Amino acid sequence: MKTVVRGGELVTASASCRRDILIEGGRIAAVGLGLNTVGAQVIEAQGCLVFPGFIDAHTHFDLEVGGTVTADDFRTGTKAALAGGTTTVIDFATQAKGGSLAQALDRWQEKAAGLSACDYAFHLAITDWNQETAKEVKEMARAGVTSYKVYLAYDDLRLRDGQVWQVLGRVKEVGGIVGAHCENGDVVDELVREHLSQRETEPRFHPLSRPELAEAEAVSRFTCLAQMAGTPAYIVHLSSAAGLAAALAARERGAEVYLETCPQYLFLDDALYDLPGFEGAKYVCSPPLRGQASQAALWAALAAGRLDTVATDHCSFNYRGQKELGRADFSKIPNGLPGVEHRPTLLYTAVANGTISANRFVALLAENPARLFGLYPQKGTIAPGSDADLVLWDPEARDTIRAKNQEQNVDYTPYEGFKTRGGPRAVLLGGELAFSDGRLLLGNRGRYLPRCPGDFYRKG
Repeated sequence: MKTVVRGGELVTASASCRRDILIEGGRIAAVGLGLNTVGAQVIEAQGCLVFPGFIDAHTHFDLEVGGTVTADDFRTGTKAALAGGTTTVIDFATQAKGGSLAQALDRWQEKAAGLSACDYAFHLAITDWNQETAKEVKEMARAGVTSYKVYLAYDDLRLRDGQVWQVLGRVKEVGGIVGAHCENGDVVDELVREHLSQRETEPRFHPLSRPELAEAEAVSRFTCLAQMAGTPAYIVHLSSAAGLAAALAARERGAEVYLETCPQYLFLDDALYDLPGFEGAKYVCSPPLRGQASQAALWAALAAGRLDTVATDHCSFNYRGQKELGRADFSKIPNGLPGVEHRPTLLYTAVANGTISANRFVALLAENPARLFGLYPQKGTIAPGSDADLVLWDPEARDTIRAKNQEQNVDYTPYEGFKTRGGPRAVLLGGELAFSDGRLLLGNRGRYLPRCPGDFYRKG
């Protein structure tokens, strides 16, 4: 069946124009004016901006952490994603110690298959680098995985610098990209021990144990390793002015560096850790929320085009029964925040107030992640041949974020009470109406997306 989306203002990363869209077989067949609607389902988009489906390149669904499991699995997390306009997620399949990359990928495929409401792909997080793991990188590329993550913090996850350098070199051979969680793990461990030894156990000591310079040092170290290996570096969840300065210095010295930040670092700050009682635990994530100076630096970098993507690091835990596991010890509070549902409406406030353009909004949420992670032009744009993942966005919509109204399967939202401007009136996934007027219409239709090497676009 043919579908025509008619009367909207199409917005991609590079252009805006009033056009209609013809959809056939789940893909965009034509873009133009006065398209033939005979025999077609017509979806009216007057008054709407029509965006390509958004991509969240950093989620953690159905993840076991510290004796508990994230509140959102692929069923609930991807429904929440669709409700906000995100039609593709890239989750992290994490290698177990002593396990293989293939086992990790198979396990995450089992978690998502038949449950995911939107399309999905996987990064592989390497935690056990050895000769056998190195051999698997080419095998994983054949399975459609070309992006990896390494940790420079967390004792049960991190690699030594020499191993990180080897990972970078091996992934370069398949045209892939490596992202890093950048914090100095040794320093963080020492600071945690110091605070706990002084019986400083409350949530407010979490940010003090993970200072900005611990991020900046790790950003500098990782980008140096990547530059020596001659491969692109992707910094996940950049949180601080110091980390940003280290990344921009790396670009100045010739490293190819791509930067991701998250809504929590743009809209929330570290004063929240001082809330009465245990309320600050709701905001415990790593890296932690920073001060307003870092927030301002990230916004300036976003407006200037120095940041490449805005993802969520969606890693949801209920306040009751999960975050409370750390009542006697801040280091045992499960780290992570929910956000996959609210990222687009939060960031669109920056379009509404003139901080960024609608085109830049699309670049950050759709085209850039598609290019970086081997999904472009299948995803991330509106063009003949691309998947018909579309967001009909009402720029006049007004809403207030409330946990009681969210699709996310968690008992709070860190953005409770935030006023938003703009929102999805309808969302199409592969040409099918998946969300309309506040209701989810599709479930469990998501497809696995094997990927090719990324189309890296930033030089220097």
